[in-house]
This record gives sequence, structure tokens and C-alpha cells, in this order.
Amino acid sequence: MGFTRRQEGALVYFTGDNISVPHAFTTRLGGVSRDHLAALNLGFHRGDDPERVLENYRILCAALGTAPEQVAAAHQTHSDIVLPVGPEELGAGVTSPRLPECDALVTATPGAALMVFTADCTPILLWDPVTGAVGAAHAGWRGTAQDIGGKTVEAMARLYGCRRENIRAAVGPNIGPCCFETGPEVPKAMVAQLGPGAEEDIRPVGEKYYVNLKALNSKLLRRAGVENLEVSPLCTACRTDLFWSARRMGDARGSQGAMIRCMGGIQ
Repeated sequence: MGFTRRQEGALVYFTGDNISVPHAFTTRLGGVSRDHLAALNLGFHRGDDPERVLENYRILCAALGTAPEQVAAAHQTHSDIVLPVGPEELGAGVTSPRLPECDALVTATPGAALMVFTADCTPILLWDPVTGAVGAAHAGWRGTAQDIGGKTVEAMARLYGCRRENIRAAVGPNIGPCCFETGPEVPKAMVAQLGPGAEEDIRPVGEKYYVNLKALNSKLLRRAGVENLEVSPLCTACRTDLFWSARRMGDARGSQGAMIRCMGGIQ
């Protein structure tokens, strides 16, 4: 078990081996965007031609057996807000106006596809094979400190009757502990959320700290009751050949992300 690299034509993406419904942790490869946004930019706000971004969604959606009109994309602000998605929200942020502020989405609507965006932050996908409910969360360091992953699990349990021990989680590529250098505000926030146990995932070097967001989010998911968990080893800042990285590229970059489809219960 782990993560698998998949390729369809020029499109390259990763999947968690523990999640059986269609899903993807995207890379920067396989789209039609040009120049510094080449090639699979999924962000309409990056200065790209909107028609090229929409075509990138068509390419990704085709690989997952869906269409842009079935996608609901998060409107991210580094909050801890989890928004439920029903039929009326489909297309939001892609083919229709964007959703209200949120950094995680949940749904039990068959056919719905949830999308969150990253460019170093941690993407988390969740699936309950019994109810069929799915979730997607964007966890930057602020979202991690606010336990956005755990709150997404809580929303799935509260709204759709998911049993936490049934939920499967995949923590996707993000900026790794090799590259995520911070000041003291990040470790302080993590310890406030997780207690002294957070310190084993924080490495001090002089006046700076290197923080392992994958490990911290994994701890929070386990604390929320998730027992089946896969974690990608890939670092977006190390692998700019594969991923967009805000730390390495600044604003001259596109957006990647993670998408998951709801297929109904008992898979």
C-alpha cells in the first residue's frame, strides 16, 4: 500500500492505494497552459487564459470519469471551514460562481467531485466505503494548526453518519520537512493544537525550524479516529519538475490540487 503514479497521455497524477473511488493528486504535467504556467494549471486566478484552465479541467475530469460541471472547488482562505456540497453546488468555482469561503468540502451526492488546491500546502482526501461519503481538505500550516483534517472527518460523521474507523485518508504531496523552514510562530501553533507530541515533527536549526506537515496532519487525522491512512513521500519544493511550489516559484506558477468523486456506498 502507498501511492501510485498514473499516466494517461501526457497527464500525470498520483492516487492513494487505500482509496478505491476515482481520485487524483495532480502534478503540473498534462495540460494545455503555456509559458510559466505550463502545463496543467488548475487555478483560474493565476493569470491564465480561462479557456485553457477549463480545458485542463476537462483533461483531468476525463481521467476520473467526470466533467467540470460535476466539480465543486473550494474557495480557500486558510480557514477551518468545512462546507457540505449537494447537487446545487456542482460546478461551483469551475463552470459557475465560486462557493463561500471554505478550505474543506464534504459530500455524499453520487457523481459529485470535490476539488482543493495546493502549491506546497497539504492536500487530504477522505473516503468512507460504507456510506460513500467523501471529503477533501486543504491544510496549509494555519489549516493544520486549526485541525482542518479532523474537522472534515467530524463533518462526514455528523452529516452523513460515517463511522470514523471506516474512513480512509490519503495525505498527498506537499512541502516536506526537508524544505519547510519557518519561524517560531509555526511550531508554537502546532504545539498549541497537538501538545508536546508535536515537537517530534519539528526540527530546530539555529533560529529556524523545519516542520513536518504530513506527520502533523497524520496525527490529527488519527486523533479524529481515522485508522486507515496513506501518506505520500513526495515534496513539492524538491520536485518542481512535477509540482508547482510557492516556496520555490513564488507567484510565477500555476495551481495543482486534489480531486475525489463520490460514487455512493458499499464499494
